[in-house]
Amino acid sequence: MKPESSRVVWQGLSWRLRVETVILPDGSPLERGAIEHPGAVVMVPLQSSNGSFEVLMLRQYRHVVDEVILELPAGTRGWDEDWQACAQRELREETGYRAQTLTSLGRIWPAPGISNEVMALYLATELSLDPLAADLDEELQVQPMPLAELIAMAQDGRLQDAKSTIGILRAAVYLNNGV
Repeated sequence: MKPESSRVVWQGLSWRLRVETVILPDGSPLERGAIEHPGAVVMVPLQSSNGSFEVLMLRQYRHVVDEVILELPAGTRGWDEDWQACAQRELREETGYRAQTLTSLGRIWPAPGISNEVMALYLATELSLDPLAADLDEELQVQPMPLAELIAMAQDGRLQDAKSTIGILRAAVYLNNGV
């Protein structure tokens, strides 16, 4: 089912809501909503502490779920922004650190049923202080946590944020396999 017609019904700074009309096999039209998104980055900022790994996690209030949640640093990319430049900017804004090395952990579609958003995941290592001002609408608390604990939380459901769960598990696989 390819769209027969399409129109933008709302546009914000970081995404657009499009309504598309598709034609069903029986010939009848069906309207569907779709979110156009420039993409986002997710970082797993890793530090070594006493021979084990710690990840700089965030506690952040998310109004849509009306809760403070535990999540990896992440952010929306500008429509034409370079992926790694975006990752570095978001890491500096949200944690106050710059990564010497950003290693790709792949890309995911967080909600392909409603959006074309792609999230690029990065392992951020060799961190050094280099803060940027945070976004005005974000109240963030950086919380270093042991990677081993985060892996357990991702596996047993205590870590509920999907991008963070995937980022933590992909980082763990990368670090164990050295791939």
